[in-house]
Amino acid sequence: MSGDVTIRSVTRQDYAQWLPLWDGYNAFYGRSGPTALAPEITATTWQRFFDGYEPVHALVADCGGELLGLTHYLFHRSTTAIEPTCYLQDLFTDAAARGKGVGRALIKGVYAQAQLAGSARVYWQTHETNHTAMQLYDNVAEKSGFVVYRRIF
Repeated sequence: MSGDVTIRSVTRQDYAQWLPLWDGYNAFYGRSGPTALAPEITATTWQRFFDGYEPVHALVADCGGELLGLTHYLFHRSTTAIEPTCYLQDLFTDAAARGKGVGRALIKGVYAQAQLAGSARVYWQTHETNHTAMQLYDNVAEKSGFVVYRRIF
């Protein structure tokens, strides 16, 4: 990765560059066209990053004013720890930036923010078919062995 990539908190001025990355992330997981997120979900997500009462945060990878990637994370309580737990919810890099260390840098950025918040744990999930990302994840974290179950209403 080039030395001029900076991992930083998103700013309101980043919206025009954040949105295509967000749309790309959602398209990767099949949320585009008729299955796209409702516009109010995107708008609310964006606003949450700037609301001090929300536990949702965003980092971006910035290279000379061009955003190459994003990550969204949140803090929550746990019944097995006193300190907050950090959930890395979204991670996406522009196709041209993949394989250049941007994803790794974004994950390390979340690690740093978690440590600042006193969190002893960062975790995330990915789809079982996301083999390219799992090659990175296997090098920066350990698999927990847990299987995710869900019910959508």
